[in-house]
Amino acid sequence: MTATPPSSDGSATAPRSRRRVLEALSGLLLGMFVSMLASTVVSTSLPVIVHDLGGDQGTFTWVVTATLLTTAISTPVWGKLADLVNRKLLYQLAIIIFVLATAAAGFAQDPTTLIAFRAVQGIGAGGLAALSQVLMADILSPRERGKYMGLFGAVMAVATVGGPLLGGLITDAWGWRWNFFVALPFAVAALIIVQRTLKLPAHAKRKVSIDYIGIVLLSVAVSLLLVWISLAGDTFEWWGIETALMLGGAIVGAILFVVVELRVSEPLIPLTLFRNRTFTLSVIASIATGIAMFGASVYLSQYMQLARGATPTEAGLMTIPMIGGLLISSILVGGLITRHGIWKPYLIIGSVMLIAGSSLLSTIHYDTNFALVSLYMFLLGAGVGMTMQNLVLVVQNTSKPTEIGVASSGVTFFRSLGGTIGVSVMGAALATRVTELVADRTDDIAAALGTLGDQAQVWVAQLESGTLPQVSAMPEVLRVVFEDIYANGISRSFLIAVPFAVLSLIAIIFLPNISLTSMTTSERLAAGEADLATVSVPQAMQTLAATGSIPTADANRPDGDEPAPSGSRGD
Repeated sequence: MTATPPSSDGSATAPRSRRRVLEALSGLLLGMFVSMLASTVVSTSLPVIVHDLGGDQGTFTWVVTATLLTTAISTPVWGKLADLVNRKLLYQLAIIIFVLATAAAGFAQDPTTLIAFRAVQGIGAGGLAALSQVLMADILSPRERGKYMGLFGAVMAVATVGGPLLGGLITDAWGWRWNFFVALPFAVAALIIVQRTLKLPAHAKRKVSIDYIGIVLLSVAVSLLLVWISLAGDTFEWWGIETALMLGGAIVGAILFVVVELRVSEPLIPLTLFRNRTFTLSVIASIATGIAMFGASVYLSQYMQLARGATPTEAGLMTIPMIGGLLISSILVGGLITRHGIWKPYLIIGSVMLIAGSSLLSTIHYDTNFALVSLYMFLLGAGVGMTMQNLVLVVQNTSKPTEIGVASSGVTFFRSLGGTIGVSVMGAALATRVTELVADRTDDIAAALGTLGDQAQVWVAQLESGTLPQVSAMPEVLRVVFEDIYANGISRSFLIAVPFAVLSLIAIIFLPNISLTSMTTSERLAAGEADLATVSVPQAMQTLAATGSIPTADANRPDGDEPAPSGSRGD
C-alpha cells in the first residue's frame, strides 16, 4: 500500500482508502485465522492426545511449552528480520513453516515426536505473531487501528470459539489426528491472498547483519530455565547439582547475551529500547498478560475434562465465556480508542480484571457452580482483551519508525516468554500437587477400586502406568475422586498468575499517557526523511561556505569567475 504524504501538522493529508486498507488486511486476517485455528482446534483434544500417546502430566506441559518456547525465542528474530528484509516474504515463510509443522505433528507416534514438531510449529507461530503487528503498523496508524479491530475480532471469534468446538467434534468423530490437517486449505488460500493483496511501500535497502550469537545465547538461556522449571522437584531435587548447572547456565547465558547485544551492530533486542519508559513498562505488563492468556487457555481446557468429566466437544463449549470476554472487550475498547484517542484507562481496567479473574479461578472446585466459573473466565478474558494488543499499540506509538519490528516483537517476545514460563510453572505446580493429593487419598482410591469388581485391575494398571488419565471414561465412583484431585491442583496453579497480574497493574499505572499518532510507520519514515532534508541542506551550505569550499554571495572573486550554483560542491 502506498503511503500518504504527511502534512505539516503530522497527520495524513488524505484519509486512506477503506477499500485499499481492507484489501491489504485480508491476507493478514486469513494468516491470523490459520495460526489461531491450527492452535485452538487442538487445544480441547490435548488431554486425549497425550493419553493415547502414553504421556503423563509432564508430557502435557511440554507439548504446550515446546511451542511457546520456540515462539518466544523466534519472535525477536522475526522482528529483527522485519527491519532488514522483505516483510511480505517473511510473513509467507512463517505461514509455510507453521502449517507444515502442524500437519507433520498429526503423524506423531510418540510424545517425543509430537513435542519436536510442536517446537517447529512455534517457530512459524513466532513469525506470524511478530510480523502481523509490524505489517499492521505499515498499513494503519495507531489511532486508526481501533476501528478495524472489529474485523480481527470476528476472525478471532470464528477461530477461538469454532476451533475448540471443531476440534472436539473431529476428535469424537474421526480421531484427534485430523485436527492437525484442518488448517492446510486455509493456509494455501492465505498464501495466495497475501501475494495478491498485500502491497507495501518499499523501504530503503541496507546491509543485513544477523546476530547469530545472540540467537544461540538467548535460546540456551531460556531453554535451560524452562527445563529446570519443568523437571525440578520431580525428576531431581529443587536444590542439587542439576539445579546449579541448569540455573547457573541460564544466568550465564543471559549475561553473555546482554554483553553480545551491547557490542553487535544489529542486536537481536536493542537494549537501548529499555531507555524508553513506555517500552520497559509495557514489557513488564506483557509478561503478566502472557501468563494469564496462555495459562488459562491450557489449564481451563484440562480443568473441564479432568475436573468436570467433559468430553473434548463439551470442553470447547464450556470455555466460550472466556473467549467471549476477550472478544467483546477487544472490539469495544478498540473502537473507543479510535473514537476518543484515550487508551490508558482501558489498560488499567483490563489489568484489574486480570487480577480478579486469576484470583477467582484459584478458588474453583470440581463441583463449583458453572455460572460462577463462567463469570470468572469472562473477567479473565476481558482483562486479556483490554491489555494484550493495546500494549503493543502504545509501544509502536512511541518507537522509532526504523525500530518498529524489534520494538513490536520485543513486547510480543516477553509476552510469549511470560506465557511459556507461566505454563511451565503452573504445570510443575499442578503435577506436584496432583502427586501429593493422590498419595493423601490412597484410601479413597482403594475404596473406589474395591467396588469395581473385575474392572478394578484394568484401572489399577492404567493409574500405575503414569499416563494422563481419561477421567471422563472412569466409573462414577472413581471419577469423583480424580475430579476433586485435579480441580484442587488446577485451581492452586492459578494462584501463580495473581502476583504477576498485580505487577502488571503497577506497570500500567506508571505508563506515560502519550497521545496516539495518526501516521503509519511508512508516513513517519517519509516525514523523518523530509525533515532531515529540510534541515540538512541549509546546514550543509552554511558549513561549506564557512570552510571556504564554496563562496558566499557577497564574496569578491579576484579571478572574475561567476559564483558556483547553489548546492554544488567545491573541489
